[in-house]
Amino acid sequence: MIKIRCVVERITYQNQENGYSVMKVKVKGYSDLVTLVGNLLDVPVGAVLLCNGDWKMDKRYGQQFACETWEEVMPATVYGIEKYLGSGLVKGIGPKFAHLIVERFGTETIEVIEEDIKRLYEVAGIGKKRVEKIRDSWEKQKDIKNVMIFLQQYGVSTAYAAKIYRQYGKESIDNVKENPYRLADDIWGIGFKTADGIASKMGYEKNDLRRCKSGISYTLNELSNEGHVYAVEEQLIEAAKKLLEADEEPIRQAIAEMIISENLIRENEAIYLPPFYHSERGTAKKLLELMHGQGPTLFNMQADIQAIEKASGIRYDEVQIAAIEQAVRSKVMVLTGGPGTGKTTTTQGIISAYKTAGMRILLAAPTGRASKRMSEATAMEAKTIHRLLEFNPQDGYKRNEENPLEGDALIVDECSMIDIILMYNLMKAIPEHMRLVLVGDIDQLPSVGAGNVLRDIIDSEKIPVIRLTRIFRQAQSSRIIMSAHAINQGYYPDTSNGKQTDFFFIKNEDPEQVATEIVNLVKYRLTKAYNQPQSNIQVLTPMQRSVVGAANLNMMLQQALNTSNMGISRGGTIYKLGDRVMQIRNNYDKNVFNGDIGTIEKVNMEDRTISVSFEDHSAEYEAAELDELTLAYATTIHKSQGSEYPIVVIPILMTHFVMLQRNLIYTGITRAKKICVLIGQPKALAYAVRNLTVSSRNTKLKERLRGEIEAATNSSPLHFSKPYVLPEENQPMMAAEPGIKRKE
Repeated sequence: MIKIRCVVERITYQNQENGYSVMKVKVKGYSDLVTLVGNLLDVPVGAVLLCNGDWKMDKRYGQQFACETWEEVMPATVYGIEKYLGSGLVKGIGPKFAHLIVERFGTETIEVIEEDIKRLYEVAGIGKKRVEKIRDSWEKQKDIKNVMIFLQQYGVSTAYAAKIYRQYGKESIDNVKENPYRLADDIWGIGFKTADGIASKMGYEKNDLRRCKSGISYTLNELSNEGHVYAVEEQLIEAAKKLLEADEEPIRQAIAEMIISENLIRENEAIYLPPFYHSERGTAKKLLELMHGQGPTLFNMQADIQAIEKASGIRYDEVQIAAIEQAVRSKVMVLTGGPGTGKTTTTQGIISAYKTAGMRILLAAPTGRASKRMSEATAMEAKTIHRLLEFNPQDGYKRNEENPLEGDALIVDECSMIDIILMYNLMKAIPEHMRLVLVGDIDQLPSVGAGNVLRDIIDSEKIPVIRLTRIFRQAQSSRIIMSAHAINQGYYPDTSNGKQTDFFFIKNEDPEQVATEIVNLVKYRLTKAYNQPQSNIQVLTPMQRSVVGAANLNMMLQQALNTSNMGISRGGTIYKLGDRVMQIRNNYDKNVFNGDIGTIEKVNMEDRTISVSFEDHSAEYEAAELDELTLAYATTIHKSQGSEYPIVVIPILMTHFVMLQRNLIYTGITRAKKICVLIGQPKALAYAVRNLTVSSRNTKLKERLRGEIEAATNSSPLHFSKPYVLPEENQPMMAAEPGIKRKE
């Protein structure tokens, strides 16, 4: 094995998942830069490495040094020191001050920073604040390096060192030694498998109870990411056995101990993590209590309807009138329907009825984009559910049972997106007298988080439901809306294209060509044809991977659309000034949530931080936090829920066949406000239209609402057998166009 010392000049490629990296490094004695490959994730430009490995000849890329083990050391040359300090690893020192500091102190620079940092005042432009910043960052980096060295002996990527240090501080190594499995619970991005790798090298046996307990929690969390609120006991045992390669007896013992310690809750055959159990049970209890609680009743509804129509100039059909009347009669109700069926105008009618009665109305939606759309449609303030509940990282949800919401009625839009945890926190904050109207499209994809809240509420038949089915004449002129409804009913949509249409299908069988054409559409054709900025065009795709998956399309679109030289590299992605990015986890400290989209508005190359402008605020990210973001020129259809874009482009090919389902394509098409372009294979669209398969989710909210598990309330709930829809023979062919007054 050969040892080399090198300075990292640039990072060519990094795989965030397995850490494999390709770097160009400067090695003493070599005139040209050397290619270094290996597991070197999170090594910054400017780092000085001692690498053990061997030279190899790659047929395609030539000579490379394949690194097997490595350690980062302090640079010894003036060149190396300047490169290291200028990398942005030490906050307060960028390329400019790195040059000035090294110019002043030469090879003694590291010693000056370590032992007599006040001498930095000798460098022009460096004041007290900058020196303090450099001191704090230097000390932090030393501690992080100790964690890095500790992790390396267990074969763990040093990319996790900063995260572990941020969580545990100076106690990082002690905490990991005590119980490595806590990493999977405490630190986002470190899963069970990583923690298990550390534990294995530390001598943990496969049947160790601590390992089994962590594996069981991991399995349940993975199931929740697939939408399941609980696991059936035998399924959980089989999944844990497969994951852990452990014996059945210690797994059963671990489950039993976790139930005794209340780290798990068993209810008949179902095993829950406590937050999901209490959320599901509490949501059912609160909904039924609210449904049958006391509240004011409005009278003279016919007069109210006529007044609403006169004031708005909208003629409501029978079902919409029934919805307004139901909202007045009921403490809780659901309003559902597809695009073009009048959900928004019906909601406006409900708001008018409530206003006429002098009620104080609150409006909310799960995401910033959805709440903004709701505000625009109603000319009233609408908040995200988190903002409505006054969430902050320190105190959690300020609005709760002890401090309920203030108002008489709450209308929540895009309810198909609400998972069981968020729904419970919302229900806790609703006072007994308040009315609740839940609005959403039941045919869209369910929530990204665990549960199937809206569908379970409707299927329980315990809450009044009004389903809007008739498409308004105005909406019938939109091929987007008509295509969405056709797909939802199992029919292949009209793909004849034409100058006047807003729905197009570009046929192309080759995935590589489709990816290239998508870039062409976004950069040139659609912007020119519809005089729209590129920022108004969103690419939605069924999957994350493949040639036409979100990851590859983002790389291609970023290269084509963003020419900025200001950016920070992390995990093989460069986050540039002006990039569209998406948050991919809930970060309560930054007040940003899974699915939030923003734009990079600032890049600080010196401190290696970026600032992202979201809907109503900005958030700053350090380089180590950038794995919470992903480029969002293209995103998956799942992640687009609750959003609406002027122009949408959707690739649809058989390479995505495992994801091609009717509700997925329906959801993607209904994200388009003005123009929708599908591109790919007709047979893939036909396959999706026929595929009604919907992955079932383990939930019991429906059964709890029905009282089949336990009685959540002592009162006798009313029974609503079916959603209210007019009999077919009584339905007119189409409703009047909004804006036409009712004829007397």
